[in-house]
Amino acid sequence: QVQLVESGGALVQPGGSLRLSCAASGIIFRLFYMGWYRQAPGKERELVADITSDEITNYADSVKGRFTISRDNANNVVHLQMNRLKPEDTAVYYCNRHPRYGYFSWGQGTQVTVSS
Repeated sequence: QVQLVESGGALVQPGGSLRLSCAASGIIFRLFYMGWYRQAPGKERELVADITSDEITNYADSVKGRFTISRDNANNVVHLQMNRLKPEDTAVYYCNRHPRYGYFSWGQGTQVTVSS
């Protein structure tokens, strides 16, 4: 059974940084094209960054240059380093497989709040 557990969210001031982590179990993690998603109140869930099994990365325009996705295949973890955070980055953040390949069961997510 696949399990995804996100962590690292917090309340942070605009301009601050956070590092999110997602621990995966129940899959051969290194084979999967993974992504970080976020869902703000009243909005649909959106893909903000993804990373292939070969560690090729892609970013939504809204986070390009500020966020960095990385993976640690030895420990089955995918990270999202978020810098220069803005209030509009406030959302619950989730990790999952890239949508092209269908989703695993969603984890509980981790709340990121950017506010002064």
